[in-house]
Amino acid sequence: MANEVVSSSSPVHKSAQRFRWFVREFEKQIDRTQHETGNAFELKNDLLGKVFTEWLVEFENQKPKDEIDNPDYVGFASGLMLKHLIRTNPIIHVSKAAHVNNDHPAYFWPEGYLYVAFCLNVRGLVLQTDYGESLSECTLISDVRTWWSFKENTNEDDSLAIGFLDLFAGENPDWNMPGLFRSKKIRDIAHRFYEPKALEHE
Repeated sequence: MANEVVSSSSPVHKSAQRFRWFVREFEKQIDRTQHETGNAFELKNDLLGKVFTEWLVEFENQKPKDEIDNPDYVGFASGLMLKHLIRTNPIIHVSKAAHVNNDHPAYFWPEGYLYVAFCLNVRGLVLQTDYGESLSECTLISDVRTWWSFKENTNEDDSLAIGFLDLFAGENPDWNMPGLFRSKKIRDIAHRFYEPKALEHE
């Protein structure tokens, strides 16, 4: 899931709020994922448009007023995109290569793997390019048990996708109120009342 999304001359976080940029980069992610995994996908363009439109409404509604919170909001906005991709599911998994390991996340949940790759790549690109932040990646991203929990929990509550993307990015997720943006300073002092199923037992 290397960060390979191509940047533009304008700040990436501004470009990512434009529909054409979003569609172009998502299509590139499909091509990369198909090449890397042998999975074949079909894209429903009307549903992808729905994803972007609904994401943008939530993005604007929770945008922080203080610019100091912008880097934190990048992570939240990326998780918000993952939530809408999972909810609307604009990708159909058509086929996979023969003799693959179904315990690998790319084959356990092909659509989810593509969505996570896209959201992590855009998140990483914006943080590196616009804010000069270094990136980390959690080893759990390769753990099928975590992906099982990810798939099951987001099927019940898709807002938990925001927390799981933080987890895959090596951050500390907010399992208590994942759908509400709070800066890291506020999250670090908040009590944790809830953990997704399976994760709490590991």
